Amino acid sequence: MDFFDLDKLSELITAYAPKVVGALLTLIIGFWIVGRVIRAVEKSMEKRKMDETIRPFLTSLISVGLKVMILLAAASMFGIEITSFVAIFGAMAFAVGLALQGSLGHFASGVLLLTFRPYKVGDLVTIGGGQTGTVVGIQIFNTVLATLDNKRIIVPNGVVTSNVITNISGQGTIGVELTFGIGYGDSIDKAREIILRVGKECPWILDEPKQGVVVGELGDSSVNLNTRPFCKSEHYWDTFFYMQENVKKGFDAGGVSIPFPQMDVHMDK
Repeated sequence: MDFFDLDKLSELITAYAPKVVGALLTLIIGFWIVGRVIRAVEKSMEKRKMDETIRPFLTSLISVGLKVMILLAAASMFGIEITSFVAIFGAMAFAVGLALQGSLGHFASGVLLLTFRPYKVGDLVTIGGGQTGTVVGIQIFNTVLATLDNKRIIVPNGVVTSNVITNISGQGTIGVELTFGIGYGDSIDKAREIILRVGKECPWILDEPKQGVVVGELGDSSVNLNTRPFCKSEHYWDTFFYMQENVKKGFDAGGVSIPFPQMDVHMDK
């Protein structure tokens, strides 16, 4: 018995080779065209000055949609009925959807973030239960943050929407909460004068609202002075670190002490 029929093999090659070649060409040329279309769409969005927050989301959706259409076209070249193929694809999508409920939830959360826009690319935010950084991108499933020390934090969108969102950059200007402790024997007026002087010298602090200094607390070992200078949102950390360093230098130069924990040990003879 002849298990390897060259005539039948030749017939199969003759029958299916053009279809295989046609399908491969459809995929190669189609994906190349999709790449060109996506680049054109990105340029059009950039020319129209569309928000950077929405661009990656829309281009990814367009890319996936066009590639699915090309795959369906290639499948039809093999004689596969598109309707049955779509039905199979739908059943597979349903099964995958059940297995990836969490991911679909993150996708839905991403749509909500892009719709209601509690923050945008470039904003300084605290999200995901305490992650603080500048928004680099809002992707389909995740929000990407860049921290002050250049770490990359990827927060699932579902985690973002299920927690409190603090947009530090949201109002354009922001008050920098600062507390400075001085000794009970030091002059409150002198310490206030130093803090206000440093605030005027800070290049990022705004004239309005006017900075003030108040006694916030009479602590166990210090008198705590509170101040809230305002600056542009993007200069929050610059202002914070400038005030911390230069108020300390001003206190040192002015003879104002900053209490710190101490322990006295008494030796009985």
